[in-house]
Amino acid sequence: MAIIDERLASAKESKGYGNDMLGLMLEANNAGDDYSKGRQAMSMDEIIDECKTFFFARHDTTAHLLTWAMFLLGTHPEWQQRLREAVRRECGGADVPLNGEALNKLKLVTMVLYETLRLYGPVNTIVRQATADVDVDLCGVKVPKGTHLAIPFAMLHRDEEVWGADAGEFDPLRFRDGVGRAAAHPNALLSFSLGPRSCIGQDFAMLEAKATLVLILRRFAFELAPEYVHAPADFLTFQPSKGLPVVLRLLDPHTLAS
Repeated sequence: MAIIDERLASAKESKGYGNDMLGLMLEANNAGDDYSKGRQAMSMDEIIDECKTFFFARHDTTAHLLTWAMFLLGTHPEWQQRLREAVRRECGGADVPLNGEALNKLKLVTMVLYETLRLYGPVNTIVRQATADVDVDLCGVKVPKGTHLAIPFAMLHRDEEVWGADAGEFDPLRFRDGVGRAAAHPNALLSFSLGPRSCIGQDFAMLEAKATLVLILRRFAFELAPEYVHAPADFLTFQPSKGLPVVLRLLDPHTLAS
């Protein structure tokens, strides 16, 4: 509300609402209803809810995916180096601009991101409400209309019956043949949900995370700082409650060596 109040005050001084998402919503809201154009003004609560959704569902989740990817690569230096060699081979040094074609060739980076989502997915649980009675038994339980079902990703993603005896270990190669063949069930990875309610931004999130990770790998080698404390916690998104201090070492932009 403090940000919104500041934007409203700025608009009164003819400085506009701003050209970001919040500014566009406030400007549209100020224009009022226009049913001939299919436009209906949003309430302030609706604007705030939209901002929450875009921040947590788009920005915060991708940020924590990258955080945990840094953690896993920092504790598995052999994989960090393996990715760096692939980046050098497909994308060149840090002075070469990235492009979509090169990013699409980085299958190992995609595998590492999927394995990160499995072990430390930013979203650990989703809740769904049954809109009708479910007559088919779910492990012996019938689900009546209106029931809220909590689906715990964190437990399902480490289930040894589905992912194998090494379910608790970091092994990106399990995704070598794609997500559908990584486990005993083709829909075992639930990080982006499934069906009509699956994440609309999953392709963009993966592309953004991949590009950011490539930029980091091309410029730095990194490891966890000695003061790191492993204390994951679920604060709406799954994150390191004590932070993720890392030690960065600048690489030669042409050779990707120290």
